Amino acid sequence: MKRILIIEDELTLCEKLAQALRQEGMKVDTALDGESGLAKAQEKPPDLLLLDIMLPGLDGISICRILRRNEKTAQMPILMLTARGMEVDKIIGLETGADDYVVKPFALGELLARVRALLRRTREVSHGKREILEAAGIRLNQISRRCFRNGEELQLSNKEFNLLGELMRNPNVVLSRDLLLTKVWNYEYAGEREVRTVDVHIRRLRIKLEENPAKPKRIVTVRGVGYRFQDA
Repeated sequence: MKRILIIEDELTLCEKLAQALRQEGMKVDTALDGESGLAKAQEKPPDLLLLDIMLPGLDGISICRILRRNEKTAQMPILMLTARGMEVDKIIGLETGADDYVVKPFALGELLARVRALLRRTREVSHGKREILEAAGIRLNQISRRCFRNGEELQLSNKEFNLLGELMRNPNVVLSRDLLLTKVWNYEYAGEREVRTVDVHIRRLRIKLEENPAKPKRIVTVRGVGYRFQDA
């Protein structure tokens, strides 16, 4: 049974989400403020964290940063909940290490679909998958989930790691944004917002992988189509 932690200060919404997730067969714990939520996440890391950005006391972005710096919780899937509509706030959440976000008010079905998608993507790596991917100075260990560039270890979020893995498993092949959303995010359909999410994660990867992110040589944009990992 998957364990979900909800950190959300709106009591009615928190209870509604908890009930819906329990009906999905999940075990749910809740917190109504940042400090108690962080303590619960650190004491017993859940399989997935639903994290509101605007919280009394410690805000969601600060919580996300703290969890990503701790080895015990660094790979915890985090789904941000926010009432803000400004693109900059969404990007801040993703840059901080969140794996995905939904904007309030949201449809319950959409949130549950995103929760299921995150849980599917974070299942233990199957034994049949090649352990090491190595190309263009990048070494990706799919078992230990560690990534190195020219021998130096990089800190990648779950989504960054999964996205890079998908690109590296298909070197020199153009992968469309829709395909990446299907493979990495498990989205059955994609709107403009979801497509932008791919672009945000690609930008984050380039900052970490490329000597000059403005002129990438490893993750190349194929205009109007998608992205290609250049193995040369």
